[in-house]
Amino acid sequence: MAAQTLPAASPETITFEEFLSAYDGVHAEWVDGRAHLVSPGNTPQSRLTRFLASVIQTWAEEKNLGEAFVPPLTVRLPEGSAREPDVFFLRREHLDRLHGTYVDGPPDLVVEIISRDSRGLDRGQKFYEYEQGGVPEYWLIDPERRKVESYRLGHDATYEPAGLGEPAALRADALPGMWIPTEWLWQEPLPRLNEVQRAWGLI
Repeated sequence: MAAQTLPAASPETITFEEFLSAYDGVHAEWVDGRAHLVSPGNTPQSRLTRFLASVIQTWAEEKNLGEAFVPPLTVRLPEGSAREPDVFFLRREHLDRLHGTYVDGPPDLVVEIISRDSRGLDRGQKFYEYEQGGVPEYWLIDPERRKVESYRLGHDATYEPAGLGEPAALRADALPGMWIPTEWLWQEPLPRLNEVQRAWGLI
């Protein structure tokens, strides 16, 4: 996650329903029965989040595949936590997992944009929560180190690295045919949406 997860907002445990009621519209996550506030990100991370969500949504709309989402929208995982991924995608057949202010069940793709403070969380606890929660594909993007990692659930229900190919590009089974060159992620300014569409042959 681009923002850092802060200590629990309250030492007392609360139910998921109480969390939804008390933290509606607040950038927060629910872990081990406690609400954890999430600090704001920074401008480059915010721009990258917006870019990825827009690019994924553009391809999804063109191919009628589903929808991309960004915070504040909580994802409740089967293992008993609720996270707010930087970007996530739900295939059309899984949009019934949307319940107003939260998603009940794993997205088809989760993207976390790593900051210096969140590396351990995104590669550690969240990695295993998404894996055990059945998120089929997980992208980790580290703008500071210009590093991209892509994982897919294998036959044993554990994450396996997904090759980026040459030239390196992000691809997702949930979004067949879409490709996002990793070099786009480091451009300043980021590519315009019409440039992306032109590269894809959509315009």
